[in-house]
Amino acid sequence: MAIEIPRELLPVDGRFGCGPSKIRPEQVSALAAVGSSLLGTSHRQAPVKNLVRSVREGLSSLFRLPEGYEIIVGNGGSTAFWDAAALGLIENRSQNLVSGEFGGKFAKAAKTPWLQAPDVREAEPGGRADWEVVDGVDVYAWPHNETSTGVASPIRRVPAEGALTVIDATSAAGGIDFDVTQTDVYYFAPQKNLGSDGGLWFAAVSPAAIERIERIAASGRYIPEFLSLKNALDNSRLEQTLNTPALTTLHLLDSQLQWINGNGGLAWAAARTGESSQELYRWAEASAVATPFVANPEDRSPVVATIDFDDSVDAAAVAKTLRANGIVDTEPYRKLGRNQLRIATFVSIEPDDVRQLIRAIDYVLEHRDA
Repeated sequence: MAIEIPRELLPVDGRFGCGPSKIRPEQVSALAAVGSSLLGTSHRQAPVKNLVRSVREGLSSLFRLPEGYEIIVGNGGSTAFWDAAALGLIENRSQNLVSGEFGGKFAKAAKTPWLQAPDVREAEPGGRADWEVVDGVDVYAWPHNETSTGVASPIRRVPAEGALTVIDATSAAGGIDFDVTQTDVYYFAPQKNLGSDGGLWFAAVSPAAIERIERIAASGRYIPEFLSLKNALDNSRLEQTLNTPALTTLHLLDSQLQWINGNGGLAWAAARTGESSQELYRWAEASAVATPFVANPEDRSPVVATIDFDDSVDAAAVAKTLRANGIVDTEPYRKLGRNQLRIATFVSIEPDDVRQLIRAIDYVLEHRDA
């Protein structure tokens, strides 16, 4: 018999997905208000260029960019950026830390005929890999937050002369506080905490990274125009992209940046995601059947909570029951293959909805054998 969760135990908004994230209704309303005047217009004219400028300024404010750092934007998502980095950011060899899927994908992209084989440091699932200074490595790369496993890694510049510290921030940007001066490249697609859609990547780049981009572009290395970081840098300074940008993505992102910056910026956002994730971790630690997947509390993500269940609970059945009651996308990462739930606590998700989710899960657990 299907379990029906009482309405008083349900969250107001049942979206907890770690892929495309919850987009606030206010963002959708703001987009609808300008849809007929913005969508379908030239990306080389003032309305779109002004939107790109507003997004770049909003990101600069969010990340508290110091003098010399810039926000650049390019067509495509994180996958496109990995290829662009292999072409235009890694000079000879990278060290890639792998604590989940995204770190592994960048490591794979760095295995090219024109580069030395990357130094790949891979952690066991649920663990965190650490960097080590190695002669000949000119890019040290790792994800700030692994969406697949719920592992978060500290951001600290690698003290290797002439090397760049390059951070994948796709599921961290806008939800985890950090010091941007500890990085040279902090890149992301905006579908997670930044509450937007696909089709674009963004990066905060240091003067050293800009120098590297320009030097490699001038070296004679073959770089397709679409994957040229120099091209993205030049176009960003003109408040545009090489090809028509995803206008819906830009507008949703702009609305989200205004909301986060207007409420206190990155410190406010981090406190909010921390509140939500800690509710889940405390619940799992106190549970008789659940436990946080990431064993070390210092490595647990504040924006993606992965919760394991013992053999007495079928987590897939729990997720299916939640979905039938309007609570969606709590399934684990498909390639991880664990008996767990994966729950986003991105900044758009209300902490009170997380508390209601916990009540709903408890109800399902109590009634699963009824």
